[in-house]
Amino acid sequence: MSTEFLLTSLVVILLPGAGVLYTVALGIGRGWTAGMLGAVAGTLAILPHMAASIAGLAALLHASALAFQIVKYLGAAYLLYMAWEVLRRGGALELAAETAPRSGGRIVLDGMLIGLLNPKLSLFFLAFLPQFAPVDAPGATAHMLELAGVFMALTLVVFIGYAAFASAARRHVLSRPAVLRWMRRGFAGVFAFLGLRLAVSE
Repeated sequence: MSTEFLLTSLVVILLPGAGVLYTVALGIGRGWTAGMLGAVAGTLAILPHMAASIAGLAALLHASALAFQIVKYLGAAYLLYMAWEVLRRGGALELAAETAPRSGGRIVLDGMLIGLLNPKLSLFFLAFLPQFAPVDAPGATAHMLELAGVFMALTLVVFIGYAAFASAARRHVLSRPAVLRWMRRGFAGVFAFLGLRLAVSE
């Protein structure tokens, strides 16, 4: 395992995206348990993209403009839906002391859909993983699976860190209604921005 791979992975994971935003919103709005569920959901959402890249299925998205556009617009529409939910009912920032089993399932489902409906992740891993594995050498697939496992483990650790930070700040945010209102607007705006950026991406 190269140091270059670990450092590059950390930089990629630390960059705030829709998964990080969702995890932080859950930590602030619903507390530590929900933030943890968001972190797990964001990590699990990576698995299909990595599997598709290793199997070469991501090449289909690269070769087929129609397939890419369909998945891209579904992902953009879902992010815009998340923005509307945050504005209308609070969404991930909805106030609750703890999550019930059903709401926990919804948290995981939403988190996974946010990641799954982003075709650029599959293309990213298609370009990223082979750089650190000799694709034409024996055992290359096993090596890429190992790299994928390390990337997912790092993702989980970083996302848990985001969830811990957000849940620690929860009391300070919730005791200030005006701050919470502006945070809802801010989170909704970022979700909408990410959705629009995904919609216009090539």
